[in-house]
Amino acid sequence: MALDDRRILESEEHAERLHVQEIADEFFTGFNAVADLPTPAITIFGSARVGEDHPAYATAREAGRRFAEAGFVVVTGGGPGVMEAANRGAKEGGGLSVGFNIVLPHEQESNPYLDVNLVFDHFYVRKTMFVKAAEGFVIFPGGFGTLDELFEALTLIQTGKIRDFPVVLLDSEYWRGLTDWIRERLFADGMISPEDWEQLYVTDDPGEAVETVVSCYERRCAESPAAPAKADAQ
Repeated sequence: MALDDRRILESEEHAERLHVQEIADEFFTGFNAVADLPTPAITIFGSARVGEDHPAYATAREAGRRFAEAGFVVVTGGGPGVMEAANRGAKEGGGLSVGFNIVLPHEQESNPYLDVNLVFDHFYVRKTMFVKAAEGFVIFPGGFGTLDELFEALTLIQTGKIRDFPVVLLDSEYWRGLTDWIRERLFADGMISPEDWEQLYVTDDPGEAVETVVSCYERRCAESPAAPAKADAQ
């Protein structure tokens, strides 16, 4: 092998090792951050593009407050819109407010309502932390990123890669087309099982969303003596 070729290959191999190490370091930092959070926690998703005048903002803010009052840490993607609203509500409810943000080509600024703010370079590391931290997902209206989180959670639960937890969709009218399609095509055609379909909870009431997650958490605590203490539902 020519010396120049060897140098190129060795250089590429070195760069790859560095990249792998960076990813490993990011996982290590993320897992430590999650381990330091008090339990239980809820992860809330939704669009970064809604303002304070949008109904989803007000509902997410109420949900964040109610979860905090129920003793839950509120975890979001740390950005604006629905994420900001949920973190804001968590602060107003006296709870811990957490943001797992991401470095993007067009910078996504962290919202000002975070007690813990961790910024990731890699989506897959960040998404792992959302799941690792959560006793459930509550999903508000959003775009591709929100849908990505929704279907990844459903897939992980379906395949047994994570334990079963509630996946709650807020705003039935917004999600109606999607849920109708899942029921009328995927479920009706046998592409998913009844258990898969039953993973989804749809509501317009943030109080019901909180109760769904809290009840599941309390059942899990009751079934496992080693589980953390119950949250106090409001």
